[in-house]
Amino acid sequence: MAIDCLVLGAGQEVGKSCVIVSINGKRIMFDCGMHMGYADHRRYPDFSLISKSADFNSALSCIIITHFHLDHIGALPYFTEVCGYNGPIYMTYPTKALAPLMLEDYRKVMVGRGEEEQFTYENILDCMKKVTAVDLKQTVQVDKDLQIRGYYAGHVLGAAMFYASLGDAAMVYTGDYNMTPDRHLGAAQIDRMQLDVLITESTYATTIRDSKYAREREFLKAVHKCVSNGGKVLIPTFALGRAQELCILLDDYWERMNLKVPIYFSAGLTMQANLYYKVLINWTSQKVKDTYATRNAFDFKNVHSFDRSLLDAPGPCVLFATPGMISGGFSLEVFKHWAPSEANLITLPGYCVAGTVGHKLMSGKPTKVDLDKDTQIDVRCQIHQLSFSPHTDAKGIMDLVKFLSPKHVVLVHGEKPKMDLLKARIKSELGIQCYDPANTETVSFPSTHFVKADASNTFIRSSLTPNFEFLKDEAKAMAPLEVRDGRVTEGILAMEKGQKVKILHQDELLTMIGTEKTEVEFGYCFALRLCSLKRVLPAIEEVSVFDENLLLSVLNMKLSNEVGLQDRVGSLEVNSFRLSICKNNSCPHRSNGDSDGSYEGMFFCCNWSNLDMKLAWRVISLLKNMDSSVDLTNKMPFNNVER
Repeated sequence: MAIDCLVLGAGQEVGKSCVIVSINGKRIMFDCGMHMGYADHRRYPDFSLISKSADFNSALSCIIITHFHLDHIGALPYFTEVCGYNGPIYMTYPTKALAPLMLEDYRKVMVGRGEEEQFTYENILDCMKKVTAVDLKQTVQVDKDLQIRGYYAGHVLGAAMFYASLGDAAMVYTGDYNMTPDRHLGAAQIDRMQLDVLITESTYATTIRDSKYAREREFLKAVHKCVSNGGKVLIPTFALGRAQELCILLDDYWERMNLKVPIYFSAGLTMQANLYYKVLINWTSQKVKDTYATRNAFDFKNVHSFDRSLLDAPGPCVLFATPGMISGGFSLEVFKHWAPSEANLITLPGYCVAGTVGHKLMSGKPTKVDLDKDTQIDVRCQIHQLSFSPHTDAKGIMDLVKFLSPKHVVLVHGEKPKMDLLKARIKSELGIQCYDPANTETVSFPSTHFVKADASNTFIRSSLTPNFEFLKDEAKAMAPLEVRDGRVTEGILAMEKGQKVKILHQDELLTMIGTEKTEVEFGYCFALRLCSLKRVLPAIEEVSVFDENLLLSVLNMKLSNEVGLQDRVGSLEVNSFRLSICKNNSCPHRSNGDSDGSYEGMFFCCNWSNLDMKLAWRVISLLKNMDSSVDLTNKMPFNNVER
C-alpha cells in the first residue's frame, strides 16, 4: 500500500493550490485554487489528470478546502458547476460563510476586465450548497474507511490544516498557516501524531522575519509621513484577513495620535466581511475574544466606505482597495490615478504572485509599468514593501516539521530556489526525506500498515531477560560506571493461513516446522605477550606457575569497568561468549602467524554465537589493547564451526 501525491497546482510556484492525494485507493483533492497571474489555460489546475473521462465523481472521494483565499478556492465553482463534480466538499464554517464574498468579487473583476466569465453568481451559490461545514478537531467519517479532521491554522479567519487517515496510513495537508499570532488571529495549533506524509506550504522558505512590532512601526511611520505631506496612501489587499489586521493597527494609531485624515475601504465587500468577523469572534485571537465584552475590535471608529467620486479629490487619505497584488479590479484603477504623483505612497503588505502589477513594483523601482500592450503607467509615487504576510516563515516551517516528525515531507506553494534550500535543511537538520514536486508531477511513499499479533508465553519470558552493558567515560578519571540494559527482543512472526498472526520464540518455530536447531558458533584464538601479562599480575614471575583461575579473575577485574563477565572454573562468560586459556597448539581458531608455538606469551580462546558478535569483538579488543605489540587497526580473523 502507498500514498501518492499528484500536484496540480502550487508545485514550485505560489498560486492555484491543488494537490490530489491517494491513500490506499481513496483520492482526496486538497484545495482547488486559481492563479492570479494568468488569464489563459494556466489559470486553473489541469483537471484532466484526475480523470481522462472527466468522471470526477468516481475519481475523487472528497474535496477539502483549507481557507477562502482565491489561490485555494478560486477554481471550485468552475470544477463543480462547469466540470460536473457533485461529490462531498468540506471546509470550516467561516470559510463557507466568507468564500462566496471572495468568489463573487473575483467574478466581477473578471467581467470588468472584459474576460470570458468562468462561472456565474448562481454557480457560486449552487457550489456552496454542496459544501459540508466542519468544526475544528471534529472527526468526519467521509466513508467507512476515510477520516478527516481540521486544526486551527491562523493565517485568515477559518483557515485550517487537515489531517486524513485511512487504516494505519495518515497524512496532514497544511494549506497556508502562521506559527505566530497577530492582532486578530492566533497561532496555528495541531496535535502531535504519527504521520506518513506532511504536505506543507513554503511561501517564505528562506525568510526569518524580524520583530512584528518593528514592522508595524515602520509601516505606521511611512503612512503617517505620506499623509502629513498631503499624499494619498494606497494599500492593495484582499478584503479578508490582512485588511482587518491593518485596520486594527491603523485605527488604534489614529486614536492615539488624534489624526483626522480619512481611512477608507474600497467598497462594501470589506465592510460586509467585517460583519462576519464580528459574528465569528470565537475564531479570532485570545486578545480579541477577551476584549469583546467591552469593545469589538472590528468596530473601526476611523474607517469608512469609499465612494468613487473621491478618487481624484484633493487632500490626503488612506485607502484599502481590493484585490491584493494589484491584479485587477479597483486597486488597479486607483493605481493608475495615484501612481504618477510623487506625493503618494503605495504600500504592499504581503506576497505578490509573479505576473501581477504588485510583483513588478516589488522587483526593483520601476519608473514605468506596462499593464498590457497598449497601456503604460508612469510610476513616480513612493513604493513601500513590508511583510505583513499571514504566512509562516522558515523558522515556523521547521518548527512544525520537527514537532510532527513525519516520515516524509512534501513542499508546495513556494519558489523553486528557496524550496531547494529548505528541502536541504529538512534533510540535514531533521533527517527527514523531503520533496518539492513541480506541477503535474507525482511522488509516492509507502504507507504504514500495523498488524495486530499475539505473543507466545515463551517469547514474552525470553524478552524479560536483561542484558546489562557497563560503560565508563575513560576521559574522566572519577566518572561513575554507567549500566545499561541492552536487551534486544527477537522473535519470529508466524503467519499461518486461516489463523491469527503470532510472535514466537525461535525454539517454538523449530517445533512447529518439525526440525532440529542448527547453531553457528564463532571462534577466535589469540596471544597476549608475556610482558603484558606480567603487568596485569606483577607478583608472578613465571608464566608456567600462573594459576589459570587467578589470572582470569584478574583479567575480569581489569575489564569490569567496560564489560560484565562472570567467573567460571577455567573461563569467563557472558551470554554465549566464553573466554578461556588455550593450551592446544593445533587450535583451529588460532591466527596463522601464532600457530607455530614460537610466540612468547599465553593464548586465549574465545567462542560465541552470532547474537553476541559485537560483544565478543569488544572484549577481544580490550584484551588486545593490553598488548602494545598488537596492531588493532588490522582486521581480526575468525573461524566458525557448526554444532
